[in-house]
Amino acid sequence: MSAEAAAEAIRAYLDESGLDWEPGAGTSFVAVMPGEHKLRTAVSLTVGRQAVTVNAFVARHPDENEGAVHRWLLERNRRMYGVGFAIDQFGDIYLVGHLPHSAVTPEELDRVLGSVLEYADGSFNTILELGFASAIQREWKWRISRGESTANLAAFAHLADSSAEGAGDPPA
Repeated sequence: MSAEAAAEAIRAYLDESGLDWEPGAGTSFVAVMPGEHKLRTAVSLTVGRQAVTVNAFVARHPDENEGAVHRWLLERNRRMYGVGFAIDQFGDIYLVGHLPHSAVTPEELDRVLGSVLEYADGSFNTILELGFASAIQREWKWRISRGESTANLAAFAHLADSSAEGAGDPPA
């Protein structure tokens, strides 16, 4: 399959998928997938001469426990399909993969994009807990002190300092 045919197959798949998407620069496409923990994951599909590169931002560089975050990501890579975790020159976390043009079929695109969503969304809270626990604790305390909602932090209630009044009880 040629690069042009691969680009057309991706375009047709995205049109049929119901995903929000837009063309990127050259022969690239950016699709946005809704998640549960990570509210949205943007994935770029870039058609090259030999393969399609899949690239999705997952999280920024961890504030703390960088080694533990990287170890966890590498351990996950052993069990993943189509994409793997990688970091860029700034330490930001991505999912990256490559598909040969011959593998650009609706079924394989569905499988790879499903993998991206599963890995980005399913890993998000663990990455935040490992790499941003102190920031989450500070945010929790700040919100409690001002009577602000902690609803979107409820998954991290166990990180809240139990000495702060009400910190251990997320609002209903």
